[in-house]
Amino acid sequence: MSVNEIPVRVVGPGSQETGEALSYMRMPSGMSTYVQPEIPDADRVAGMEGAREAMTWLRHSLAGVATAKQPARASLAALDPESRDIVNQVLGEGEVSITYANGLRARTQESVLAGVWRTFVYGDDETVVADVLEVADVPAHVRAGGETDSPVNADPDGVPGEMTNALSILVELAAHVERFEKDAKPAVINLSLLPLSEEEVEFIDERLGRGAVDILSRAYGKCQIISTKTRNVWWVRYYNSMNTLILNTLEVVAVPEVVCAAPEDLADSATRLDEILAPYGLADG
Repeated sequence: MSVNEIPVRVVGPGSQETGEALSYMRMPSGMSTYVQPEIPDADRVAGMEGAREAMTWLRHSLAGVATAKQPARASLAALDPESRDIVNQVLGEGEVSITYANGLRARTQESVLAGVWRTFVYGDDETVVADVLEVADVPAHVRAGGETDSPVNADPDGVPGEMTNALSILVELAAHVERFEKDAKPAVINLSLLPLSEEEVEFIDERLGRGAVDILSRAYGKCQIISTKTRNVWWVRYYNSMNTLILNTLEVVAVPEVVCAAPEDLADSATRLDEILAPYGLADG
């Protein structure tokens, strides 16, 4: 997947349309919460065509998300600085943060509106080469990141006896993956309930490998979700308020539910957006 493969619609001036064994990728230790910003004078905001067009596009996309056949995307690259500042204030930062690294390197932040995502794509020199706003239950590149072709490696050759339990889990996982490809029935293996040593967990981790997607969600406490090299297999780990791992699972699913915005959340976002835009004089744009 490359930057050129991100389908975008341009908005703004000139647009034509409206401590543990597993070594996981470092993620943010905290998440900013939404704070009502200082609202500029409504007359000044009204003159910011880029901000108005971006928010009009967002309102229309949220209104039509229930019937949309694919995620709605728009590029924010053309926004002037003042419009960009307004858009940043309106979107804020929500509960889900995503990093993606597979040729394409990107960082995605959910906004304060569930199902509204902001993705920055980075070039080799760490400069931002794309700024994409997306309306979807989950960003499209997250689904793509969970779709690699490596099978679960449950080969018993050369596996020492002390790894028997870990190997059995891999065999079970491979069966779940095969079934999911036929009937799309999700499955969960709860590693927390199994008698696994630290070495066995490391063995499973090594056999599965790491995929392109690393997610931190604070929607239900702290939850870290990591894609593996196998299509539709994810590590999902939950922590309590003391940052202690309390649930460690392997999920066989297109994308873990904890990441996805529910239809009712997207509907609520459409309503809430007008409430956020009202002080800016953008709600009727």
